Amino acid sequence: MPRNTDEKFNKNKTRPSFKRRLFVYLFNTLLVCALFLAGYVTVIYLRMPSLDSILHETRAPAIMFMDKNGNEIRSSGRIMGSPVSVKSLPPHVWQAIVSIEDKRFFEHGPIDNRGILRAVFVNLFRGHFAAGGSTITQQTAKNIFLSRDKKISRKVQEVILSYWLENRFDKNQILDLYMNRVSLVGGLRGIDAAAHMMFQKSANKLSLAESAQIAAMLKAPTTYSPLKNPEKNIARAKTVLTEMVRQGYITIDQGRAAVRELAPAKPTPDTNLHRYWTDFVLDEVQSRIGTMNTDLYVYTTVDAGLQERIAAVLSNKVGGYQGAVVAMSHDGAIRAMSGGSDYQSTQFNRVTAARQPGSAFKPVVYLVALENGLMPDSYVNDSPFAIGDYNPKNYNAKYYGDITLATAFAKSVNSVPLKLTEIYGIDSVLDMAGRLGVGTKLRREYSTVLGASEMSLMDLTNIYAVIWNNGESVRPYSITKITDASGNILYERNPSDPITVLSADTVNHMSELLADVVAPGGTGHRAAAAGVLGGKTGTSNDNRDAWFVGATKNLVIGVWLGNDDFTPMSDKITGGTIPAEIFHDIVVGRK
Repeated sequence: MPRNTDEKFNKNKTRPSFKRRLFVYLFNTLLVCALFLAGYVTVIYLRMPSLDSILHETRAPAIMFMDKNGNEIRSSGRIMGSPVSVKSLPPHVWQAIVSIEDKRFFEHGPIDNRGILRAVFVNLFRGHFAAGGSTITQQTAKNIFLSRDKKISRKVQEVILSYWLENRFDKNQILDLYMNRVSLVGGLRGIDAAAHMMFQKSANKLSLAESAQIAAMLKAPTTYSPLKNPEKNIARAKTVLTEMVRQGYITIDQGRAAVRELAPAKPTPDTNLHRYWTDFVLDEVQSRIGTMNTDLYVYTTVDAGLQERIAAVLSNKVGGYQGAVVAMSHDGAIRAMSGGSDYQSTQFNRVTAARQPGSAFKPVVYLVALENGLMPDSYVNDSPFAIGDYNPKNYNAKYYGDITLATAFAKSVNSVPLKLTEIYGIDSVLDMAGRLGVGTKLRREYSTVLGASEMSLMDLTNIYAVIWNNGESVRPYSITKITDASGNILYERNPSDPITVLSADTVNHMSELLADVVAPGGTGHRAAAAGVLGGKTGTSNDNRDAWFVGATKNLVIGVWLGNDDFTPMSDKITGGTIPAEIFHDIVVGRK
C-alpha cells in the first residue's frame, strides 16, 4: 500500500504544469505554422518568374511613321510609350503621380506599414474597401512581374518582389520603372503612351493640368479616363492638384491656374485614314532595312492635311462603288494615298491594283505623234478604224471627220490614236511607255493603245508626272529617311540625277492638249478649277473602270473608280463624271 502511494506521489510530482503544457503546445503549433509558412513562401519563391528576364523583356520593334513635316501620323507595333525618367520629365509630371499614389514613397521601405494601418482603419470605418495601402514599389512589382489574379500567393510574391526591387534599385529608378510599365489605355503601357493617346503629345511636354489628369487615371484607368469619363477625371485631377499643394510640390496659385486648364481629352485622330499609306510604306521599310531589331522612325513624304482631305472626299463621293486616289509632287514624292473609301471594311489597296486604264493611256500615243512632228493644230481624221477583227467604236459611236489633234484628244476619240499607232508603229508606243516608266508589262497589241493592258493607278499617275516634271524621269518615292530611336540614320534617300525623257517642245504641246481636256467642251471639264493645269479622263470597256489624272502647279493627282469584282458600273459613270469631280473637290478644298 505505501508503495502505491509513493508511485502516485512520484507521478504527480513529475507531471508538467498546465501552463507549461500550454506553452509547449503553442510553441509547437507556432513552429509548425512557421515551418509551413516558410515552406509556402519558399514554394512561391521557386515558382516566381525569372526576375532579370522579365525586367529586361524584349518586344517586337515598333515603327513610328512621320509625315513630311516630321510629325508622327501613326505607329505600328507600339505597346509601350517612349522611355521616360524622373530626370528627363518636367518635375510636375512625376510629382503628380507620387502625391496621389504614394506620398511617402521616398521615406518608407518596400512596404508602408503606416499606410497599411491607415487603409485598414478607413476600410473598417466605411464598411467597404475604400482605400489601399500598396506602395509604388508594390504596384511596380505587380505591373512588371505578376498577373492580376486576386490570390494570396500573388500578394506574397508582390511583397517578395518589392523587397527585391528596393534592394536592387534606388527610388528614382523604381519610379521610372513604374511610369514606363503602368497600363492606362487600351493595352498600351507607360505614361508616355497615355500622353500620346489622351493629349497627342509626349510625356515630357505635359502641362501641370495634363499631368494631374494622367495621375488621376492611376486609381482606375477606365473609370477616371479623361476620354470616357471626363467629369470623374477632372474631379480626381483636382484632388491630385490639392495634394500637390499640400505636399509642397506646387504653390496654391499654380494649383488654381492648373484647375482652370482641366478639360476633357480629345480623341486621337482616326489613324485608319493613314493605314493604306503606312501599309504601303511598311513594305518599302522592310525591303530597305530587312530584319528589324530596333524601334524605327520612318520619315515619309506624305502631307497629312492632304491625306485627310482626300480620305474625306473619297468617302463622300464614291457612293456604292470603290475608289482610290494617289497624289504626288511633280518629281515623284508621294504626298497622299487612299487605297479605298474605308480601310476598316477592306484593307485592299487599289492604288497598286492593276486595272484597265482606258483612254487615260492615250497621252502615250499622242506623245509619239508630237515627237514625230505633229502639232496640236495638225489635222487628223476621225472615222471608223479596223485592223483584222479589231474594230473599236468611238464613245456613243459618233465620228467627227477631219479634226485637229487637240480636238481629238479633248474629245477622247478612239480612232485617231489607233490610226496614229498604225502610222508610227506599235513598237514606238511601247517604247514611249517604257521611257515613261510603265512599258514592261504592256501587251504588244492595238487594244493596248486604248488602255486594254492593265496597270496600276500609281503607274498611270507616274506617266503624267513625267509630263508635268518638264519631261524629266520620275520615280515615285515615299521615304526620305529611316532612323533608330537614338536618331542614327539607317537609310536616307539619295536621288540620282533625272533623265530627260521628253523634249521641251513635246512637253509644251502635250501640256496644251491636257489643258484642253478640262476646258469647256472637254471630257474633263468637271475637274476645272483655279490652278488646275490640265488632265485626262479614262473609261474602260462596259464602264468597269473610270479614271481621271490631273495636275496643279505642285501636284499630280490620279483617281480611280470601279467595282472590286470587275462588274460594270452605271452607264453614266465615266472618267469625266465622279473621278473628275473627286479631283476637283480635292483641289478646291486644298489650302
